[in-house]
Amino acid sequence: MLSYIIPLLVIGGLLLYIWLVYNGLVTSKMRISEALSQIDVQLKRRSDLIPNLVETVKGYAKHEKEVLENVTKARANLMSASSTQEKAQANNQLSQTLKSLFAVAESYPDLKASQNFLALQEELSDTENKIAYSRQFYNSNVLDYNTRLKVFPSSVFADMFHFTPADFFEADEEDKKPVKVSF
Repeated sequence: MLSYIIPLLVIGGLLLYIWLVYNGLVTSKMRISEALSQIDVQLKRRSDLIPNLVETVKGYAKHEKEVLENVTKARANLMSASSTQEKAQANNQLSQTLKSLFAVAESYPDLKASQNFLALQEELSDTENKIAYSRQFYNSNVLDYNTRLKVFPSSVFADMFHFTPADFFEADEEDKKPVKVSF
């Protein structure tokens, strides 16, 4: 009788261990999905603010049509992006066009003093901070998940159950350059 109990306990322990590792991998993958959805929420929030910002700037800077069109196109690209890489690229493109928009705003003292513009600029700045935090949170979860996929013994089960590494949400090379400030 004892000869049956020991192998059953060993098999039961092994199955329990596999179950725990599998659930840990699934949990990590779900955290990545949740973190990516938080990025999406903030990107959507920023995209919703942009038309108001563009309309405010239009009233003051009528001859800056190209800048306003570029912001609108970049926003549309962000809204249509589906993969993590496409979202990262579209986000970086939108960030660049917003920098151009704010540079235009610098040329219009009345616009810079407009309460509506200042409120939108503050809201956008707050959203940018939330996007940065969401990207950091997402990348932390990706790091945790990808590490689980690589370390033994969970790597064995990750391969067995076909878990694949997740992509980091990366900044493009332009965003890594130092910001030039001139007065």
